[in-house]
Amino acid sequence: MTVPMEPAKLLLFATPSHDCSYLPGNAATTLFVDPEFPKDSGVYTLLSRNGFRRSGEHVYRPNCQDCSACVPVRLPVKMFSPRRSQRRALRDNRDLRVLPRQSEFCEEHFLLYSRYLGARHAHGGMDNPTRKQYREFLLSSWADTTLVEFRLAGHLLAVAVTDRLTDGLSAVYTFFDPDFSRRGIGTFSILWQIEEARQLGLQWLYLGYWIADSPKMLYKQEFRPQERFIDGRWHGVER
Repeated sequence: MTVPMEPAKLLLFATPSHDCSYLPGNAATTLFVDPEFPKDSGVYTLLSRNGFRRSGEHVYRPNCQDCSACVPVRLPVKMFSPRRSQRRALRDNRDLRVLPRQSEFCEEHFLLYSRYLGARHAHGGMDNPTRKQYREFLLSSWADTTLVEFRLAGHLLAVAVTDRLTDGLSAVYTFFDPDFSRRGIGTFSILWQIEEARQLGLQWLYLGYWIADSPKMLYKQEFRPQERFIDGRWHGVER
């Protein structure tokens, strides 16, 4: 399969059918962008506009024959206003210090990531990661990535892996200290990225895939208004 890309054509490769990570009992197929194709923020933006996401060095999109549950979501940051629960997350985390860092391996980040997966994804295949797996999942040599730290009196509470596109930011992944989950730090990180995109004069925050039947994805529907990529077009979803 190819997608027109001037001056060349971008090749896409489909994986064999495998178990779905989000809907137990379902089979999944994933499209990956040719890893040899030179990627930059412009190419990445075009792919994001067509429902693709980054994982490490790779850009991918679900391509399941009998299922269309994975719906790409993006937020129009200039139109967004927080709900009551989101305003509470802002209040509860106003004592945090936000420190953007370059995209490079950090042992402190890795240890927090390991604790997060152990608490949130125990026995799900993601726990007990290696440093190599961490790098291959979150870091990239070509993307414009920032590792946004959230600290409380010096203690690292969370890291939001954020990519900059030409038209927005992409919320790649956020992990946090499970001992502080009541703060709503995941919600706060999205709110921070929304405001950061707005301050940078960008239009969108790309949130990745929303799956209606996946409890882990339900939080994404709380951010309205939003757009969902369905049948090759973005459709607005109001409050």
